[in-house]
Amino acid sequence: MCGTDLTHARWRKSSYSGGANDCVEVAELAEHAAVRDSKDIGRRPLLFSKVAMRALVDGIGCGYIDECCDSE
Repeated sequence: MCGTDLTHARWRKSSYSGGANDCVEVAELAEHAAVRDSKDIGRRPLLFSKVAMRALVDGIGCGYIDECCDSE
C-alpha cells in the first residue's frame, strides 16, 4: 500500500462538515480507501482495504465505535 498512487485521487468531505477544514476527507481508490486530515493535506493519508473501511463505517453507524470522552 505504500506505493499507492494518490495523484488522481478524488477527495471528498462529509456534507456535515462546517466548511472550516476541521474534518477528514476520504478518497476511494481501486483497491483501497484513503483517509486524510483536511487541515494537513500534505501528510501521507492512511490507507485501508475497502473491507476494513466498510467495517469501520458500519461499526460507527451501528454505534459499536463511539466518540471517546475524558471523564476528568
